[in-house]
Amino acid sequence: MAASFLGIEIGGTKLQLVLGDESARILERRRLTVRPDEGGAGIRQQIERTLPELLAPVRPGAIGVGFGGPVDWQTGMICCSHQVEGWSEFALGEWLKNLSGLPVFIDNDANVAALGEARHGAGVGFNPVFYVTLGSGVGGGLVVNGRIYHGAKPGEAEIGHVLLDRAGTIVESRCSGWAVDRKIRELKARDSSSLLSKLVGEKIGGEARFLAEALRQNDAAAMQILSETATDLAFGLSHVIQLMHPEVIVLGGGLALLGEPLRSAVAHALPPFVMEAFHPGPVIRLTALGEDAVPTGALALARELHVRRA
Repeated sequence: MAASFLGIEIGGTKLQLVLGDESARILERRRLTVRPDEGGAGIRQQIERTLPELLAPVRPGAIGVGFGGPVDWQTGMICCSHQVEGWSEFALGEWLKNLSGLPVFIDNDANVAALGEARHGAGVGFNPVFYVTLGSGVGGGLVVNGRIYHGAKPGEAEIGHVLLDRAGTIVESRCSGWAVDRKIRELKARDSSSLLSKLVGEKIGGEARFLAEALRQNDAAAMQILSETATDLAFGLSHVIQLMHPEVIVLGGGLALLGEPLRSAVAHALPPFVMEAFHPGPVIRLTALGEDAVPTGALALARELHVRRA
């Protein structure tokens, strides 16, 4: 019988549990909405209720987890979550092992997504691969020779916390989904007649989802927001290029749903920030796995752990 593995994505807004095969192909999925007000305890209750459904018909070889925050990947101890309370210093690896009776491998979700893209997505054929996720926050992961690069614990590749100036402005404060939401709200306050403002209307929260349609209609305000966001991201990524020189940078997360306009804007903004010897710079690609980047990477992690222990 072919080996199977379990992958788990624990984020600030969603929880995914997937069953997959040796090639990290997802065979079965459970997706649940996270309620931040219930904290880490609420997410753990969701896992406790859902896990038996996936474990009942098969016994996977191992569990891989992508967690939304800094984690000690060697022990499975969570440092903290920046979005959901109740995770600080929680021994997630030990808890899951006791719950399932299976070996568990835990890493930061952006690292895990980077592994998924490097082995099964937009990074296939490139080395090194850098992945940046543009969602509620901004995270990054580096894969070298097919393996996640790990620095000193509890984290690494934290592109979202790279400084854009000496005043303390970080990439996340300019390029996350919430940052774009804020820019659009500021636009509405000063120019309610723009197409983007009209598309948003009276809605509050999640304004960035209207940006794609405004760009399709060549709205000047939308193009300005895209340009500002892409330029700030390119400046942050230039530090990655100078230090790590990846062959490809993969753009993922919710903002990557903007598609080619975002990819081309980042690619266009990047060269002036990169030393001439590195021109033309890395290939800029959109995620190939989308929302499956973390679950796919988690399955790859689980298989890696299983092979090592065999």
